[in-house]
Amino acid sequence: MLFGKSLFQSVVDRLDDEAEEQPVAEEQIFRIKGLSTGFVAEPDLGASPGTGVDQRLDAYLFLMPENLPSEEPEPPAPPPPPAWAGRLSPQEVAEDLGIELSDDRERLQERRRRFARENHPDRVAADYRDAATLRMKIANGLIDEAISSHDLRSGR
Repeated sequence: MLFGKSLFQSVVDRLDDEAEEQPVAEEQIFRIKGLSTGFVAEPDLGASPGTGVDQRLDAYLFLMPENLPSEEPEPPAPPPPPAWAGRLSPQEVAEDLGIELSDDRERLQERRRRFARENHPDRVAADYRDAATLRMKIANGLIDEAISSHDLRSGR
């Protein structure tokens, strides 16, 4: 508070004083300086009716391709199946993982990440997502089992 007034009140008083000092112009023009023309083009009143529409239509059609296909396009060919598409048994997934008895916990996690980079359902076409999901489930189960047996062998 400045001299018994709040800061807000002193600002309001100052603005009131400044407003009283300025003379009021009799005619105020509300116009933005620098804009001498309108934003909308003036219509050409001397042109014959319908010419503007024809010109716009011609300009629009000029941008259109000339040979539009009369029939619907052929759907794209399905993507080729991944290399592992037929390998869905636990034995085949175990072969693809390459788990060895000497693998420690870190090596098994690395095998899991490598397998996921190549086989994750988010990385394959929609037609093969169910098979990829099945492979990932089997692989995760095999790796979890290998980690737990490694922990038993190492005494963790």
